[in-house]
Amino acid sequence: MIWYILIIGILLPQSLAHPGFFTSIGQMTDLIHTEKDLVTSLKDYIKAEEDKLEQIKKWAEKLDRLTSTATKDPEGFVGHPVNAFKLMKRLNTEWSELENLVLKDMSDGFISNLTIQRQYFPNDEDQVGAAKALLRLQDTYNLDTDTISKGNLPGVKHKSFLTAEDCFELGKVAYTEADYYHTELWMEQALRQLDEGEISTIDKVSVLDYLSYAVYQQGDLDKALLLTKKLLELDPEHQRANGNLKYFEYIMAKEKDVNKSASDDQSDQKTTPKKKGVAVDYLPERQNAWLSGYENPVVSRINMRIQDLTGLDVSTAEELQVANYGVGGQYEPHFDFARKDEPDAFKELGTGNRIATWLFYMSDVSAGGATVFPEVGASVWPKKGTAVFWYNLFASGEGDYSTRHAACPVLVGNKWVSNKWLHERGQEFRRPCTLSELE
Repeated sequence: MIWYILIIGILLPQSLAHPGFFTSIGQMTDLIHTEKDLVTSLKDYIKAEEDKLEQIKKWAEKLDRLTSTATKDPEGFVGHPVNAFKLMKRLNTEWSELENLVLKDMSDGFISNLTIQRQYFPNDEDQVGAAKALLRLQDTYNLDTDTISKGNLPGVKHKSFLTAEDCFELGKVAYTEADYYHTELWMEQALRQLDEGEISTIDKVSVLDYLSYAVYQQGDLDKALLLTKKLLELDPEHQRANGNLKYFEYIMAKEKDVNKSASDDQSDQKTTPKKKGVAVDYLPERQNAWLSGYENPVVSRINMRIQDLTGLDVSTAEELQVANYGVGGQYEPHFDFARKDEPDAFKELGTGNRIATWLFYMSDVSAGGATVFPEVGASVWPKKGTAVFWYNLFASGEGDYSTRHAACPVLVGNKWVSNKWLHERGQEFRRPCTLSELE
């Protein structure tokens, strides 16, 4: 048996190299422009407020000088008929005008723009999804929290930092998902940054509250007790921490009694939760589109190039699929062909099983995003203008289980791919069967 991946450098038509349809990465770039527009609107509002305050300031300075003079000789001042007239005018008219100026709301334009743009804002679910993607990248590429927090990622063009508050929010997302492993990591990072003197809207008490419980949930009772005591040093009246302290001390005393009296096999049983370790998160992260050859001559030419290079008939192939992997985008290990326990997978197509796969890389990826074949220890890194081709079936029609593959998460940047699944029908004379099942 010979199993191989063919990597081909091929020039994609420009219209496919820069697709124009709406995707997750497209939505995020649109949000960048939305935020820029809001900043411009906010600056206009600030300028309007500054102009308003400048008018009030000038009026106050003028009246300050005038009243300073008038109060030195009130009778003499109002004895002048012009001064008497202007005093009446100011108090009856000008102070009312000033009142209207002070009460004038300069924020209408900004608030109106914000209200319009808010419909395009991400929601809580989007924010949680982005946080989970970051946690997934942390595990996949074995990144420590300090490296991520300081923005020291490979291939980055625009370095960005996480504040203690950002780290705290990541820990809270993990906590909500009962992912106490990541809760501990990110709460500890938040605590480190606070200990280093970072000014933040969060305090150490809040961080230690989450951290001590996350550590307890993973079975480290000694550390949980230590963190709880540290919290109480900062806030002796903290109700939950005081309750936890008594509970932890009770559990520890109970475990000591059990360990003294129980047999060896019984003493291994703990009343505290067992360490859970890294949480598994299989969130889908792809946006798909299907392009037909009859819809666009560019797609038709692409199909013909694939046919010419592979020698396989593309008339029975599926439509060209285009996908975008955004932040943390990945695809779990899978087979492209239908296994024996999936006899009806492609029945409605009437073209047999997927005999082969052609995969275009339509963009470079700054870091991450490799296509990996774990069964044979192979990995292919995205490079714009290249393609990968492999047979999913042996010539006999049997599935090749060594073709199991996955798309690793995009660490930095975003990844555009397009693929073509070719089917058995039409290949009878182009790739004839052999007498051996595994050939």
